[in-house]
Amino acid sequence: MNEVKLAVLGGKGTGKSESIYNKHLCLEGKQLNLEIYDPCSQSQKVKVSLTSELHWADGFVIVYDISDRSSFAFAKALIHRIREPQTSHWKRALEAAVLLVGNKQDLCHVREVGWEEGQRLAQDKRCQFCELSAADQCLEVEIMFIRLIKDILTNLKLKEKRRPSGSKSMAKLINNVFGKRRKSV
Repeated sequence: MNEVKLAVLGGKGTGKSESIYNKHLCLEGKQLNLEIYDPCSQSQKVKVSLTSELHWADGFVIVYDISDRSSFAFAKALIHRIREPQTSHWKRALEAAVLLVGNKQDLCHVREVGWEEGQRLAQDKRCQFCELSAADQCLEVEIMFIRLIKDILTNLKLKEKRRPSGSKSMAKLINNVFGKRRKSV
C-alpha cells in the first residue's frame, strides 16, 4: 500500500485549522494511505522555516485568501521556501508536488488578489493552481486533492526508477567495466 503525505499550509484567515487526517482510499485501482497534516495557520510575522514539513511531506497545498493581499504574499513566501535549493544536509530526490489554492472565491466582491496573479505565481514556481470556495465547493476540493495525489504518485514512481547511488552502485559500475572482483591474495 502506498503512503502519501500532504501538508496544507497558509496564513491566518485562510480558513485552516490544526488537524491531522488519515484516510484509506482507492485511486486508479491502488490502495493508498493518505495522511494530511494541516497545522494551525502560520503567523505571517514569523519567519517561514517549514523544516519538519519539508522533510515529512510528499506534496503541499498552499492556501491564500483572495480577499487578503497579505495572505497571498505569505503563500508566495511559503512556495519560495519549498522551491529554494535545499541545504546540503537534506536533498529531495524529486521536486515536490505543490498546489496553490486561492480560497474564498465566494468573496470575489472584495477580491484583492486577481486570478491572473495566482496563475502567474503558480506558473513561475512550477505549481498547479486553482481558485475555489472551500465552504461552498466540496466537490472541487476533492478533485483538487485527487489531482495533487496523482502528481505525488507519479513523482514516487519516478523516484523508485532512479538509479541507486553510493558504494553498491559504484561496485556494480566497476564490476561491469573491469569484470568480477577477484579474491584477495
